[in-house]
Amino acid sequence: MKKTPVFLESLVTNMLRLRAICPFSWRVFQFRPISCEPLIIQMNKCTDEEQMFGFIERNKAILSEKQVGCAFDMLWKLQKQKTSLLKNAEYVRDHPQFLTLHNLATNKFKLMNDDTLVNVLYVTQQILSFLLRFAGEAHDPLVEALVTEAWRRLERFDIKLLSEFSSCLADQHLYFSPLMGKIADIVHRNLETTQDLSSLSVLMVNISSLISRHFQQQLVNKTELLFDTIDSSEVNVAKSIAKFLRNVRYRYQPLLERCNNVFLSNVDHLDLDSISKILSVYKFLQFNSFEFIIMAKKKLTEMIPLCNHPASFVKLFVALGPIAGPEEKKQLKSTMLLMSEDLTGEQALAVLGAMGDMESRNSCLIKRVTSVLHKHLDGYKPLELLKITQELTFLHFQRKEFFAKLRELLLSYLKNSFIPTEVSVLVRAISLLPSPHLDEVGISRIEAVLPQCDLNNLSSFATSVLRWIQHDHMYLDNMTAKQLKLLQKLDHYGRQRLQHSNSLDLLRKELKSLKGNTFPESLLEEMIATLQHFMDDINYINVGEIASFISSTDYLSTLLLDRIASVAVQQIEKIHPFTIPAIIRPFSVLNYDPPQRDEFLGTCVQHLNSYLGILDPFILVFLGFSLATLEYFPEDLLKAIFNIKFLARLDSQLEILSPSRSARVQFHLMELNRSVCLECPEFQIPWFHDRFCQQYNKGIGGMDGTQQQIFKMLAEVLGGINCVKASVLTPYYHKVDFECILDKRKKPLPYGSHNIALGQLPEMPWESNIEIVGSRLPPGAERIALEFLDSKALCRNIPHMKGKSAMKKRHLEILGYRVIQISQFEWNSMALSTKDARMDYLRECIFGEVKSCL
Repeated sequence: MKKTPVFLESLVTNMLRLRAICPFSWRVFQFRPISCEPLIIQMNKCTDEEQMFGFIERNKAILSEKQVGCAFDMLWKLQKQKTSLLKNAEYVRDHPQFLTLHNLATNKFKLMNDDTLVNVLYVTQQILSFLLRFAGEAHDPLVEALVTEAWRRLERFDIKLLSEFSSCLADQHLYFSPLMGKIADIVHRNLETTQDLSSLSVLMVNISSLISRHFQQQLVNKTELLFDTIDSSEVNVAKSIAKFLRNVRYRYQPLLERCNNVFLSNVDHLDLDSISKILSVYKFLQFNSFEFIIMAKKKLTEMIPLCNHPASFVKLFVALGPIAGPEEKKQLKSTMLLMSEDLTGEQALAVLGAMGDMESRNSCLIKRVTSVLHKHLDGYKPLELLKITQELTFLHFQRKEFFAKLRELLLSYLKNSFIPTEVSVLVRAISLLPSPHLDEVGISRIEAVLPQCDLNNLSSFATSVLRWIQHDHMYLDNMTAKQLKLLQKLDHYGRQRLQHSNSLDLLRKELKSLKGNTFPESLLEEMIATLQHFMDDINYINVGEIASFISSTDYLSTLLLDRIASVAVQQIEKIHPFTIPAIIRPFSVLNYDPPQRDEFLGTCVQHLNSYLGILDPFILVFLGFSLATLEYFPEDLLKAIFNIKFLARLDSQLEILSPSRSARVQFHLMELNRSVCLECPEFQIPWFHDRFCQQYNKGIGGMDGTQQQIFKMLAEVLGGINCVKASVLTPYYHKVDFECILDKRKKPLPYGSHNIALGQLPEMPWESNIEIVGSRLPPGAERIALEFLDSKALCRNIPHMKGKSAMKKRHLEILGYRVIQISQFEWNSMALSTKDARMDYLRECIFGEVKSCL
């Protein structure tokens, strides 16, 4: 018999000793198979959970930590294939072998290497998170143990593992946890050496709630550097980048465009969920991509017959509804009516929001959806209640019992809320209700949170209080006094916050969701003063945002506008071309020419010229209109707009815009067409808006009280009602408030039987659309247009005409009018407080040498 080698005898002896010392380790060593392959192959052959659980029962004594992870992975794959998820979840949860697998993972997680640990955590959490939603449990000890162990190893994770682990934390909604903060710190320390954009993009999304503005910009810069390293088919990476920009509220055009190009290249492979999320991000960031929306519309329309389950159809309704054509909208609504009774509270809210975006006032569908909302009203959060209130108000919904319950619910939330943003949301919702008044408890709740409020909250409170004052006629003395006192406090805290601002970047963050035209007057003045204080900090990064805010204020600050123009000229190469329309807009709205006007406008237009073919059609129309109000008519831009190919693209886009936005775009195109015809006849661009204007003017009402008062006085001043015309339509369809004709001796000429009744409009223009009005007058006579300018026609801080009013004055003068413009502030001033004073004022304007009484 062959003798055993000495070294083998020694090895066996040592192993026996080890067995005596560590019996548990010996058992593991003794029964563990040499290779994991056979067991893993067996797992992969399982076709349902029952086979998988049988495998676990047979092999539970010998499964390694890696095989346990594979078992969870296999169960998750099988779970995702099921159609009846709830029924299957209950089956898996209650199976004894699921508990066995759960316990095995709990016992073995410390033996796992880093990759296996994170993978087991991810798969385990995917299974348990779904099951726990139905089990109603708050946490799972295995997940807690795995997270704790991963935290202990965190510093040695590579970026891929760190990315996967951060996603596990995000699934648990731990966005603000110290652990996520630690991950953000690791990303920050290693950002310079990071080269894996796929993993980085996921991390960016998950840490977005914790990062500073400086770190945010570093991540954006790094993403731009790495973007070319990914394949053009990496849709998930592009989706993560877009989601990150949404999370940090940063509409960064260069990155969004690059992501959009990836989506366009892969639109055939995008499913309903992906398209829905992309459209949601674009809407939130106000990013326009005509090409993507057209392609998404086509793809989503093809899905209509395929979505026969409420969950998928609601997602389709929300994504497709706002961009669908008339036939598709009709089909969507009729199908939704059939499914409406099966909607959950969350789905009903999503449908209501989509109907608001569609501007659909389908009464049957609104009633069905609101009945579901009513049933779930107690379960909605304050922000959701605000959305319900806003949408139903917009859709003209009226049902007393619904609003009564809604009001009761909002008030109960308000009495128990101490969070400024939540209180602001609740107060705003209450102010939109049919009975918007607030009792003393509500007012005291507002006062309690004021010291903690940001500008958004303060502005929202001010708007709500002003709304109450307008509606609360029945609570005259006592309540109005308290509301006025509250306005004073809002003003005080708003001024205090602005005066303590020490950074334009921080101020910008609050400006993003503010609308300047709803800002209280005194706070607006303080806001402009604060922006002027930080004027030197306006640069190529923030100039577009500052310009957009100023456009919404109607407040003329020449210092700020001059700075914006200077930044545009000096830093134009760093400014994204698609930001140019926003930069030009405040100059157009406020009718202001900076000192270097021609250089400023020329530089901006030149920077945009090579992008005219890819700019969204309606944005190009708005840009052309803005430039026209400033008497600037670049030939290349006008040729890009007024050609058959572009107008066909614009028609296609109008079909996917909401009715109100579509009408606004068409009206601006008409105004641009009119301006070019009148001010640049050498371009020979034809007038093609007769039919549109005739249709539009059918909906215009008569005169208001002030205009009727002026009409009567003009009749006295001019010697009779037949010497003045009201609501006149000129060639090219400008509407003139009042018109009269003076002969060469300045004597009024009567109109005879052609005059119109008080407050009515003529059916058609009284002259040819191609002839100048003055050519029809007797020699030496002049036609006078008298315009009443209300507050909307003037800047808020000074009586300076805004762009549209100034352009209209130019056009009327080209048409042969002498234009008299009466400011609302002057007409209602103390100097004109009597009828005699107003009559003398009108005589001086009409018969004197004054060309304009503004």
